Amino acid sequence: MGASKPGPEFPDPQVRDRGRPRSYSAAYKARILEEYDRLDKAGKGALLRREGLYSSLISSWRTARDHGAEQALARPAGRPKADPRDKRIEALQAEVERLRAELGQTRQVIEVQGKLFALLDQLATSSETQPGRGEQ
Repeated sequence: MGASKPGPEFPDPQVRDRGRPRSYSAAYKARILEEYDRLDKAGKGALLRREGLYSSLISSWRTARDHGAEQALARPAGRPKADPRDKRIEALQAEVERLRAELGQTRQVIEVQGKLFALLDQLATSSETQPGRGEQ
């Protein structure tokens, strides 16, 4: 029999797991840029090794800082957060629709009541004009 393939229980030691990209806060970026700008060449290399960063990342942060200052450094990833007022607006619109439907039903009930009243009034007046029907 041949050699068995390593299963999920035995990961290949030669292949590293793929890490997820790191994200940095605006405060961290600003602190690193400030410290990096104060250091000499040897100190800059030591800072990059200590923090696990590349000089290209520092360059892109510096460019972003120069173009948009703190706004560029703090730009959030992904879509913007939903405005809490949007939920309130949706709830109010749903309530308006519900109340309109209820109002329509109420108007129909009032219309039917009016017709019923007219019919009963007509029956009452017609029975008054025809005496002797109920008296025997």
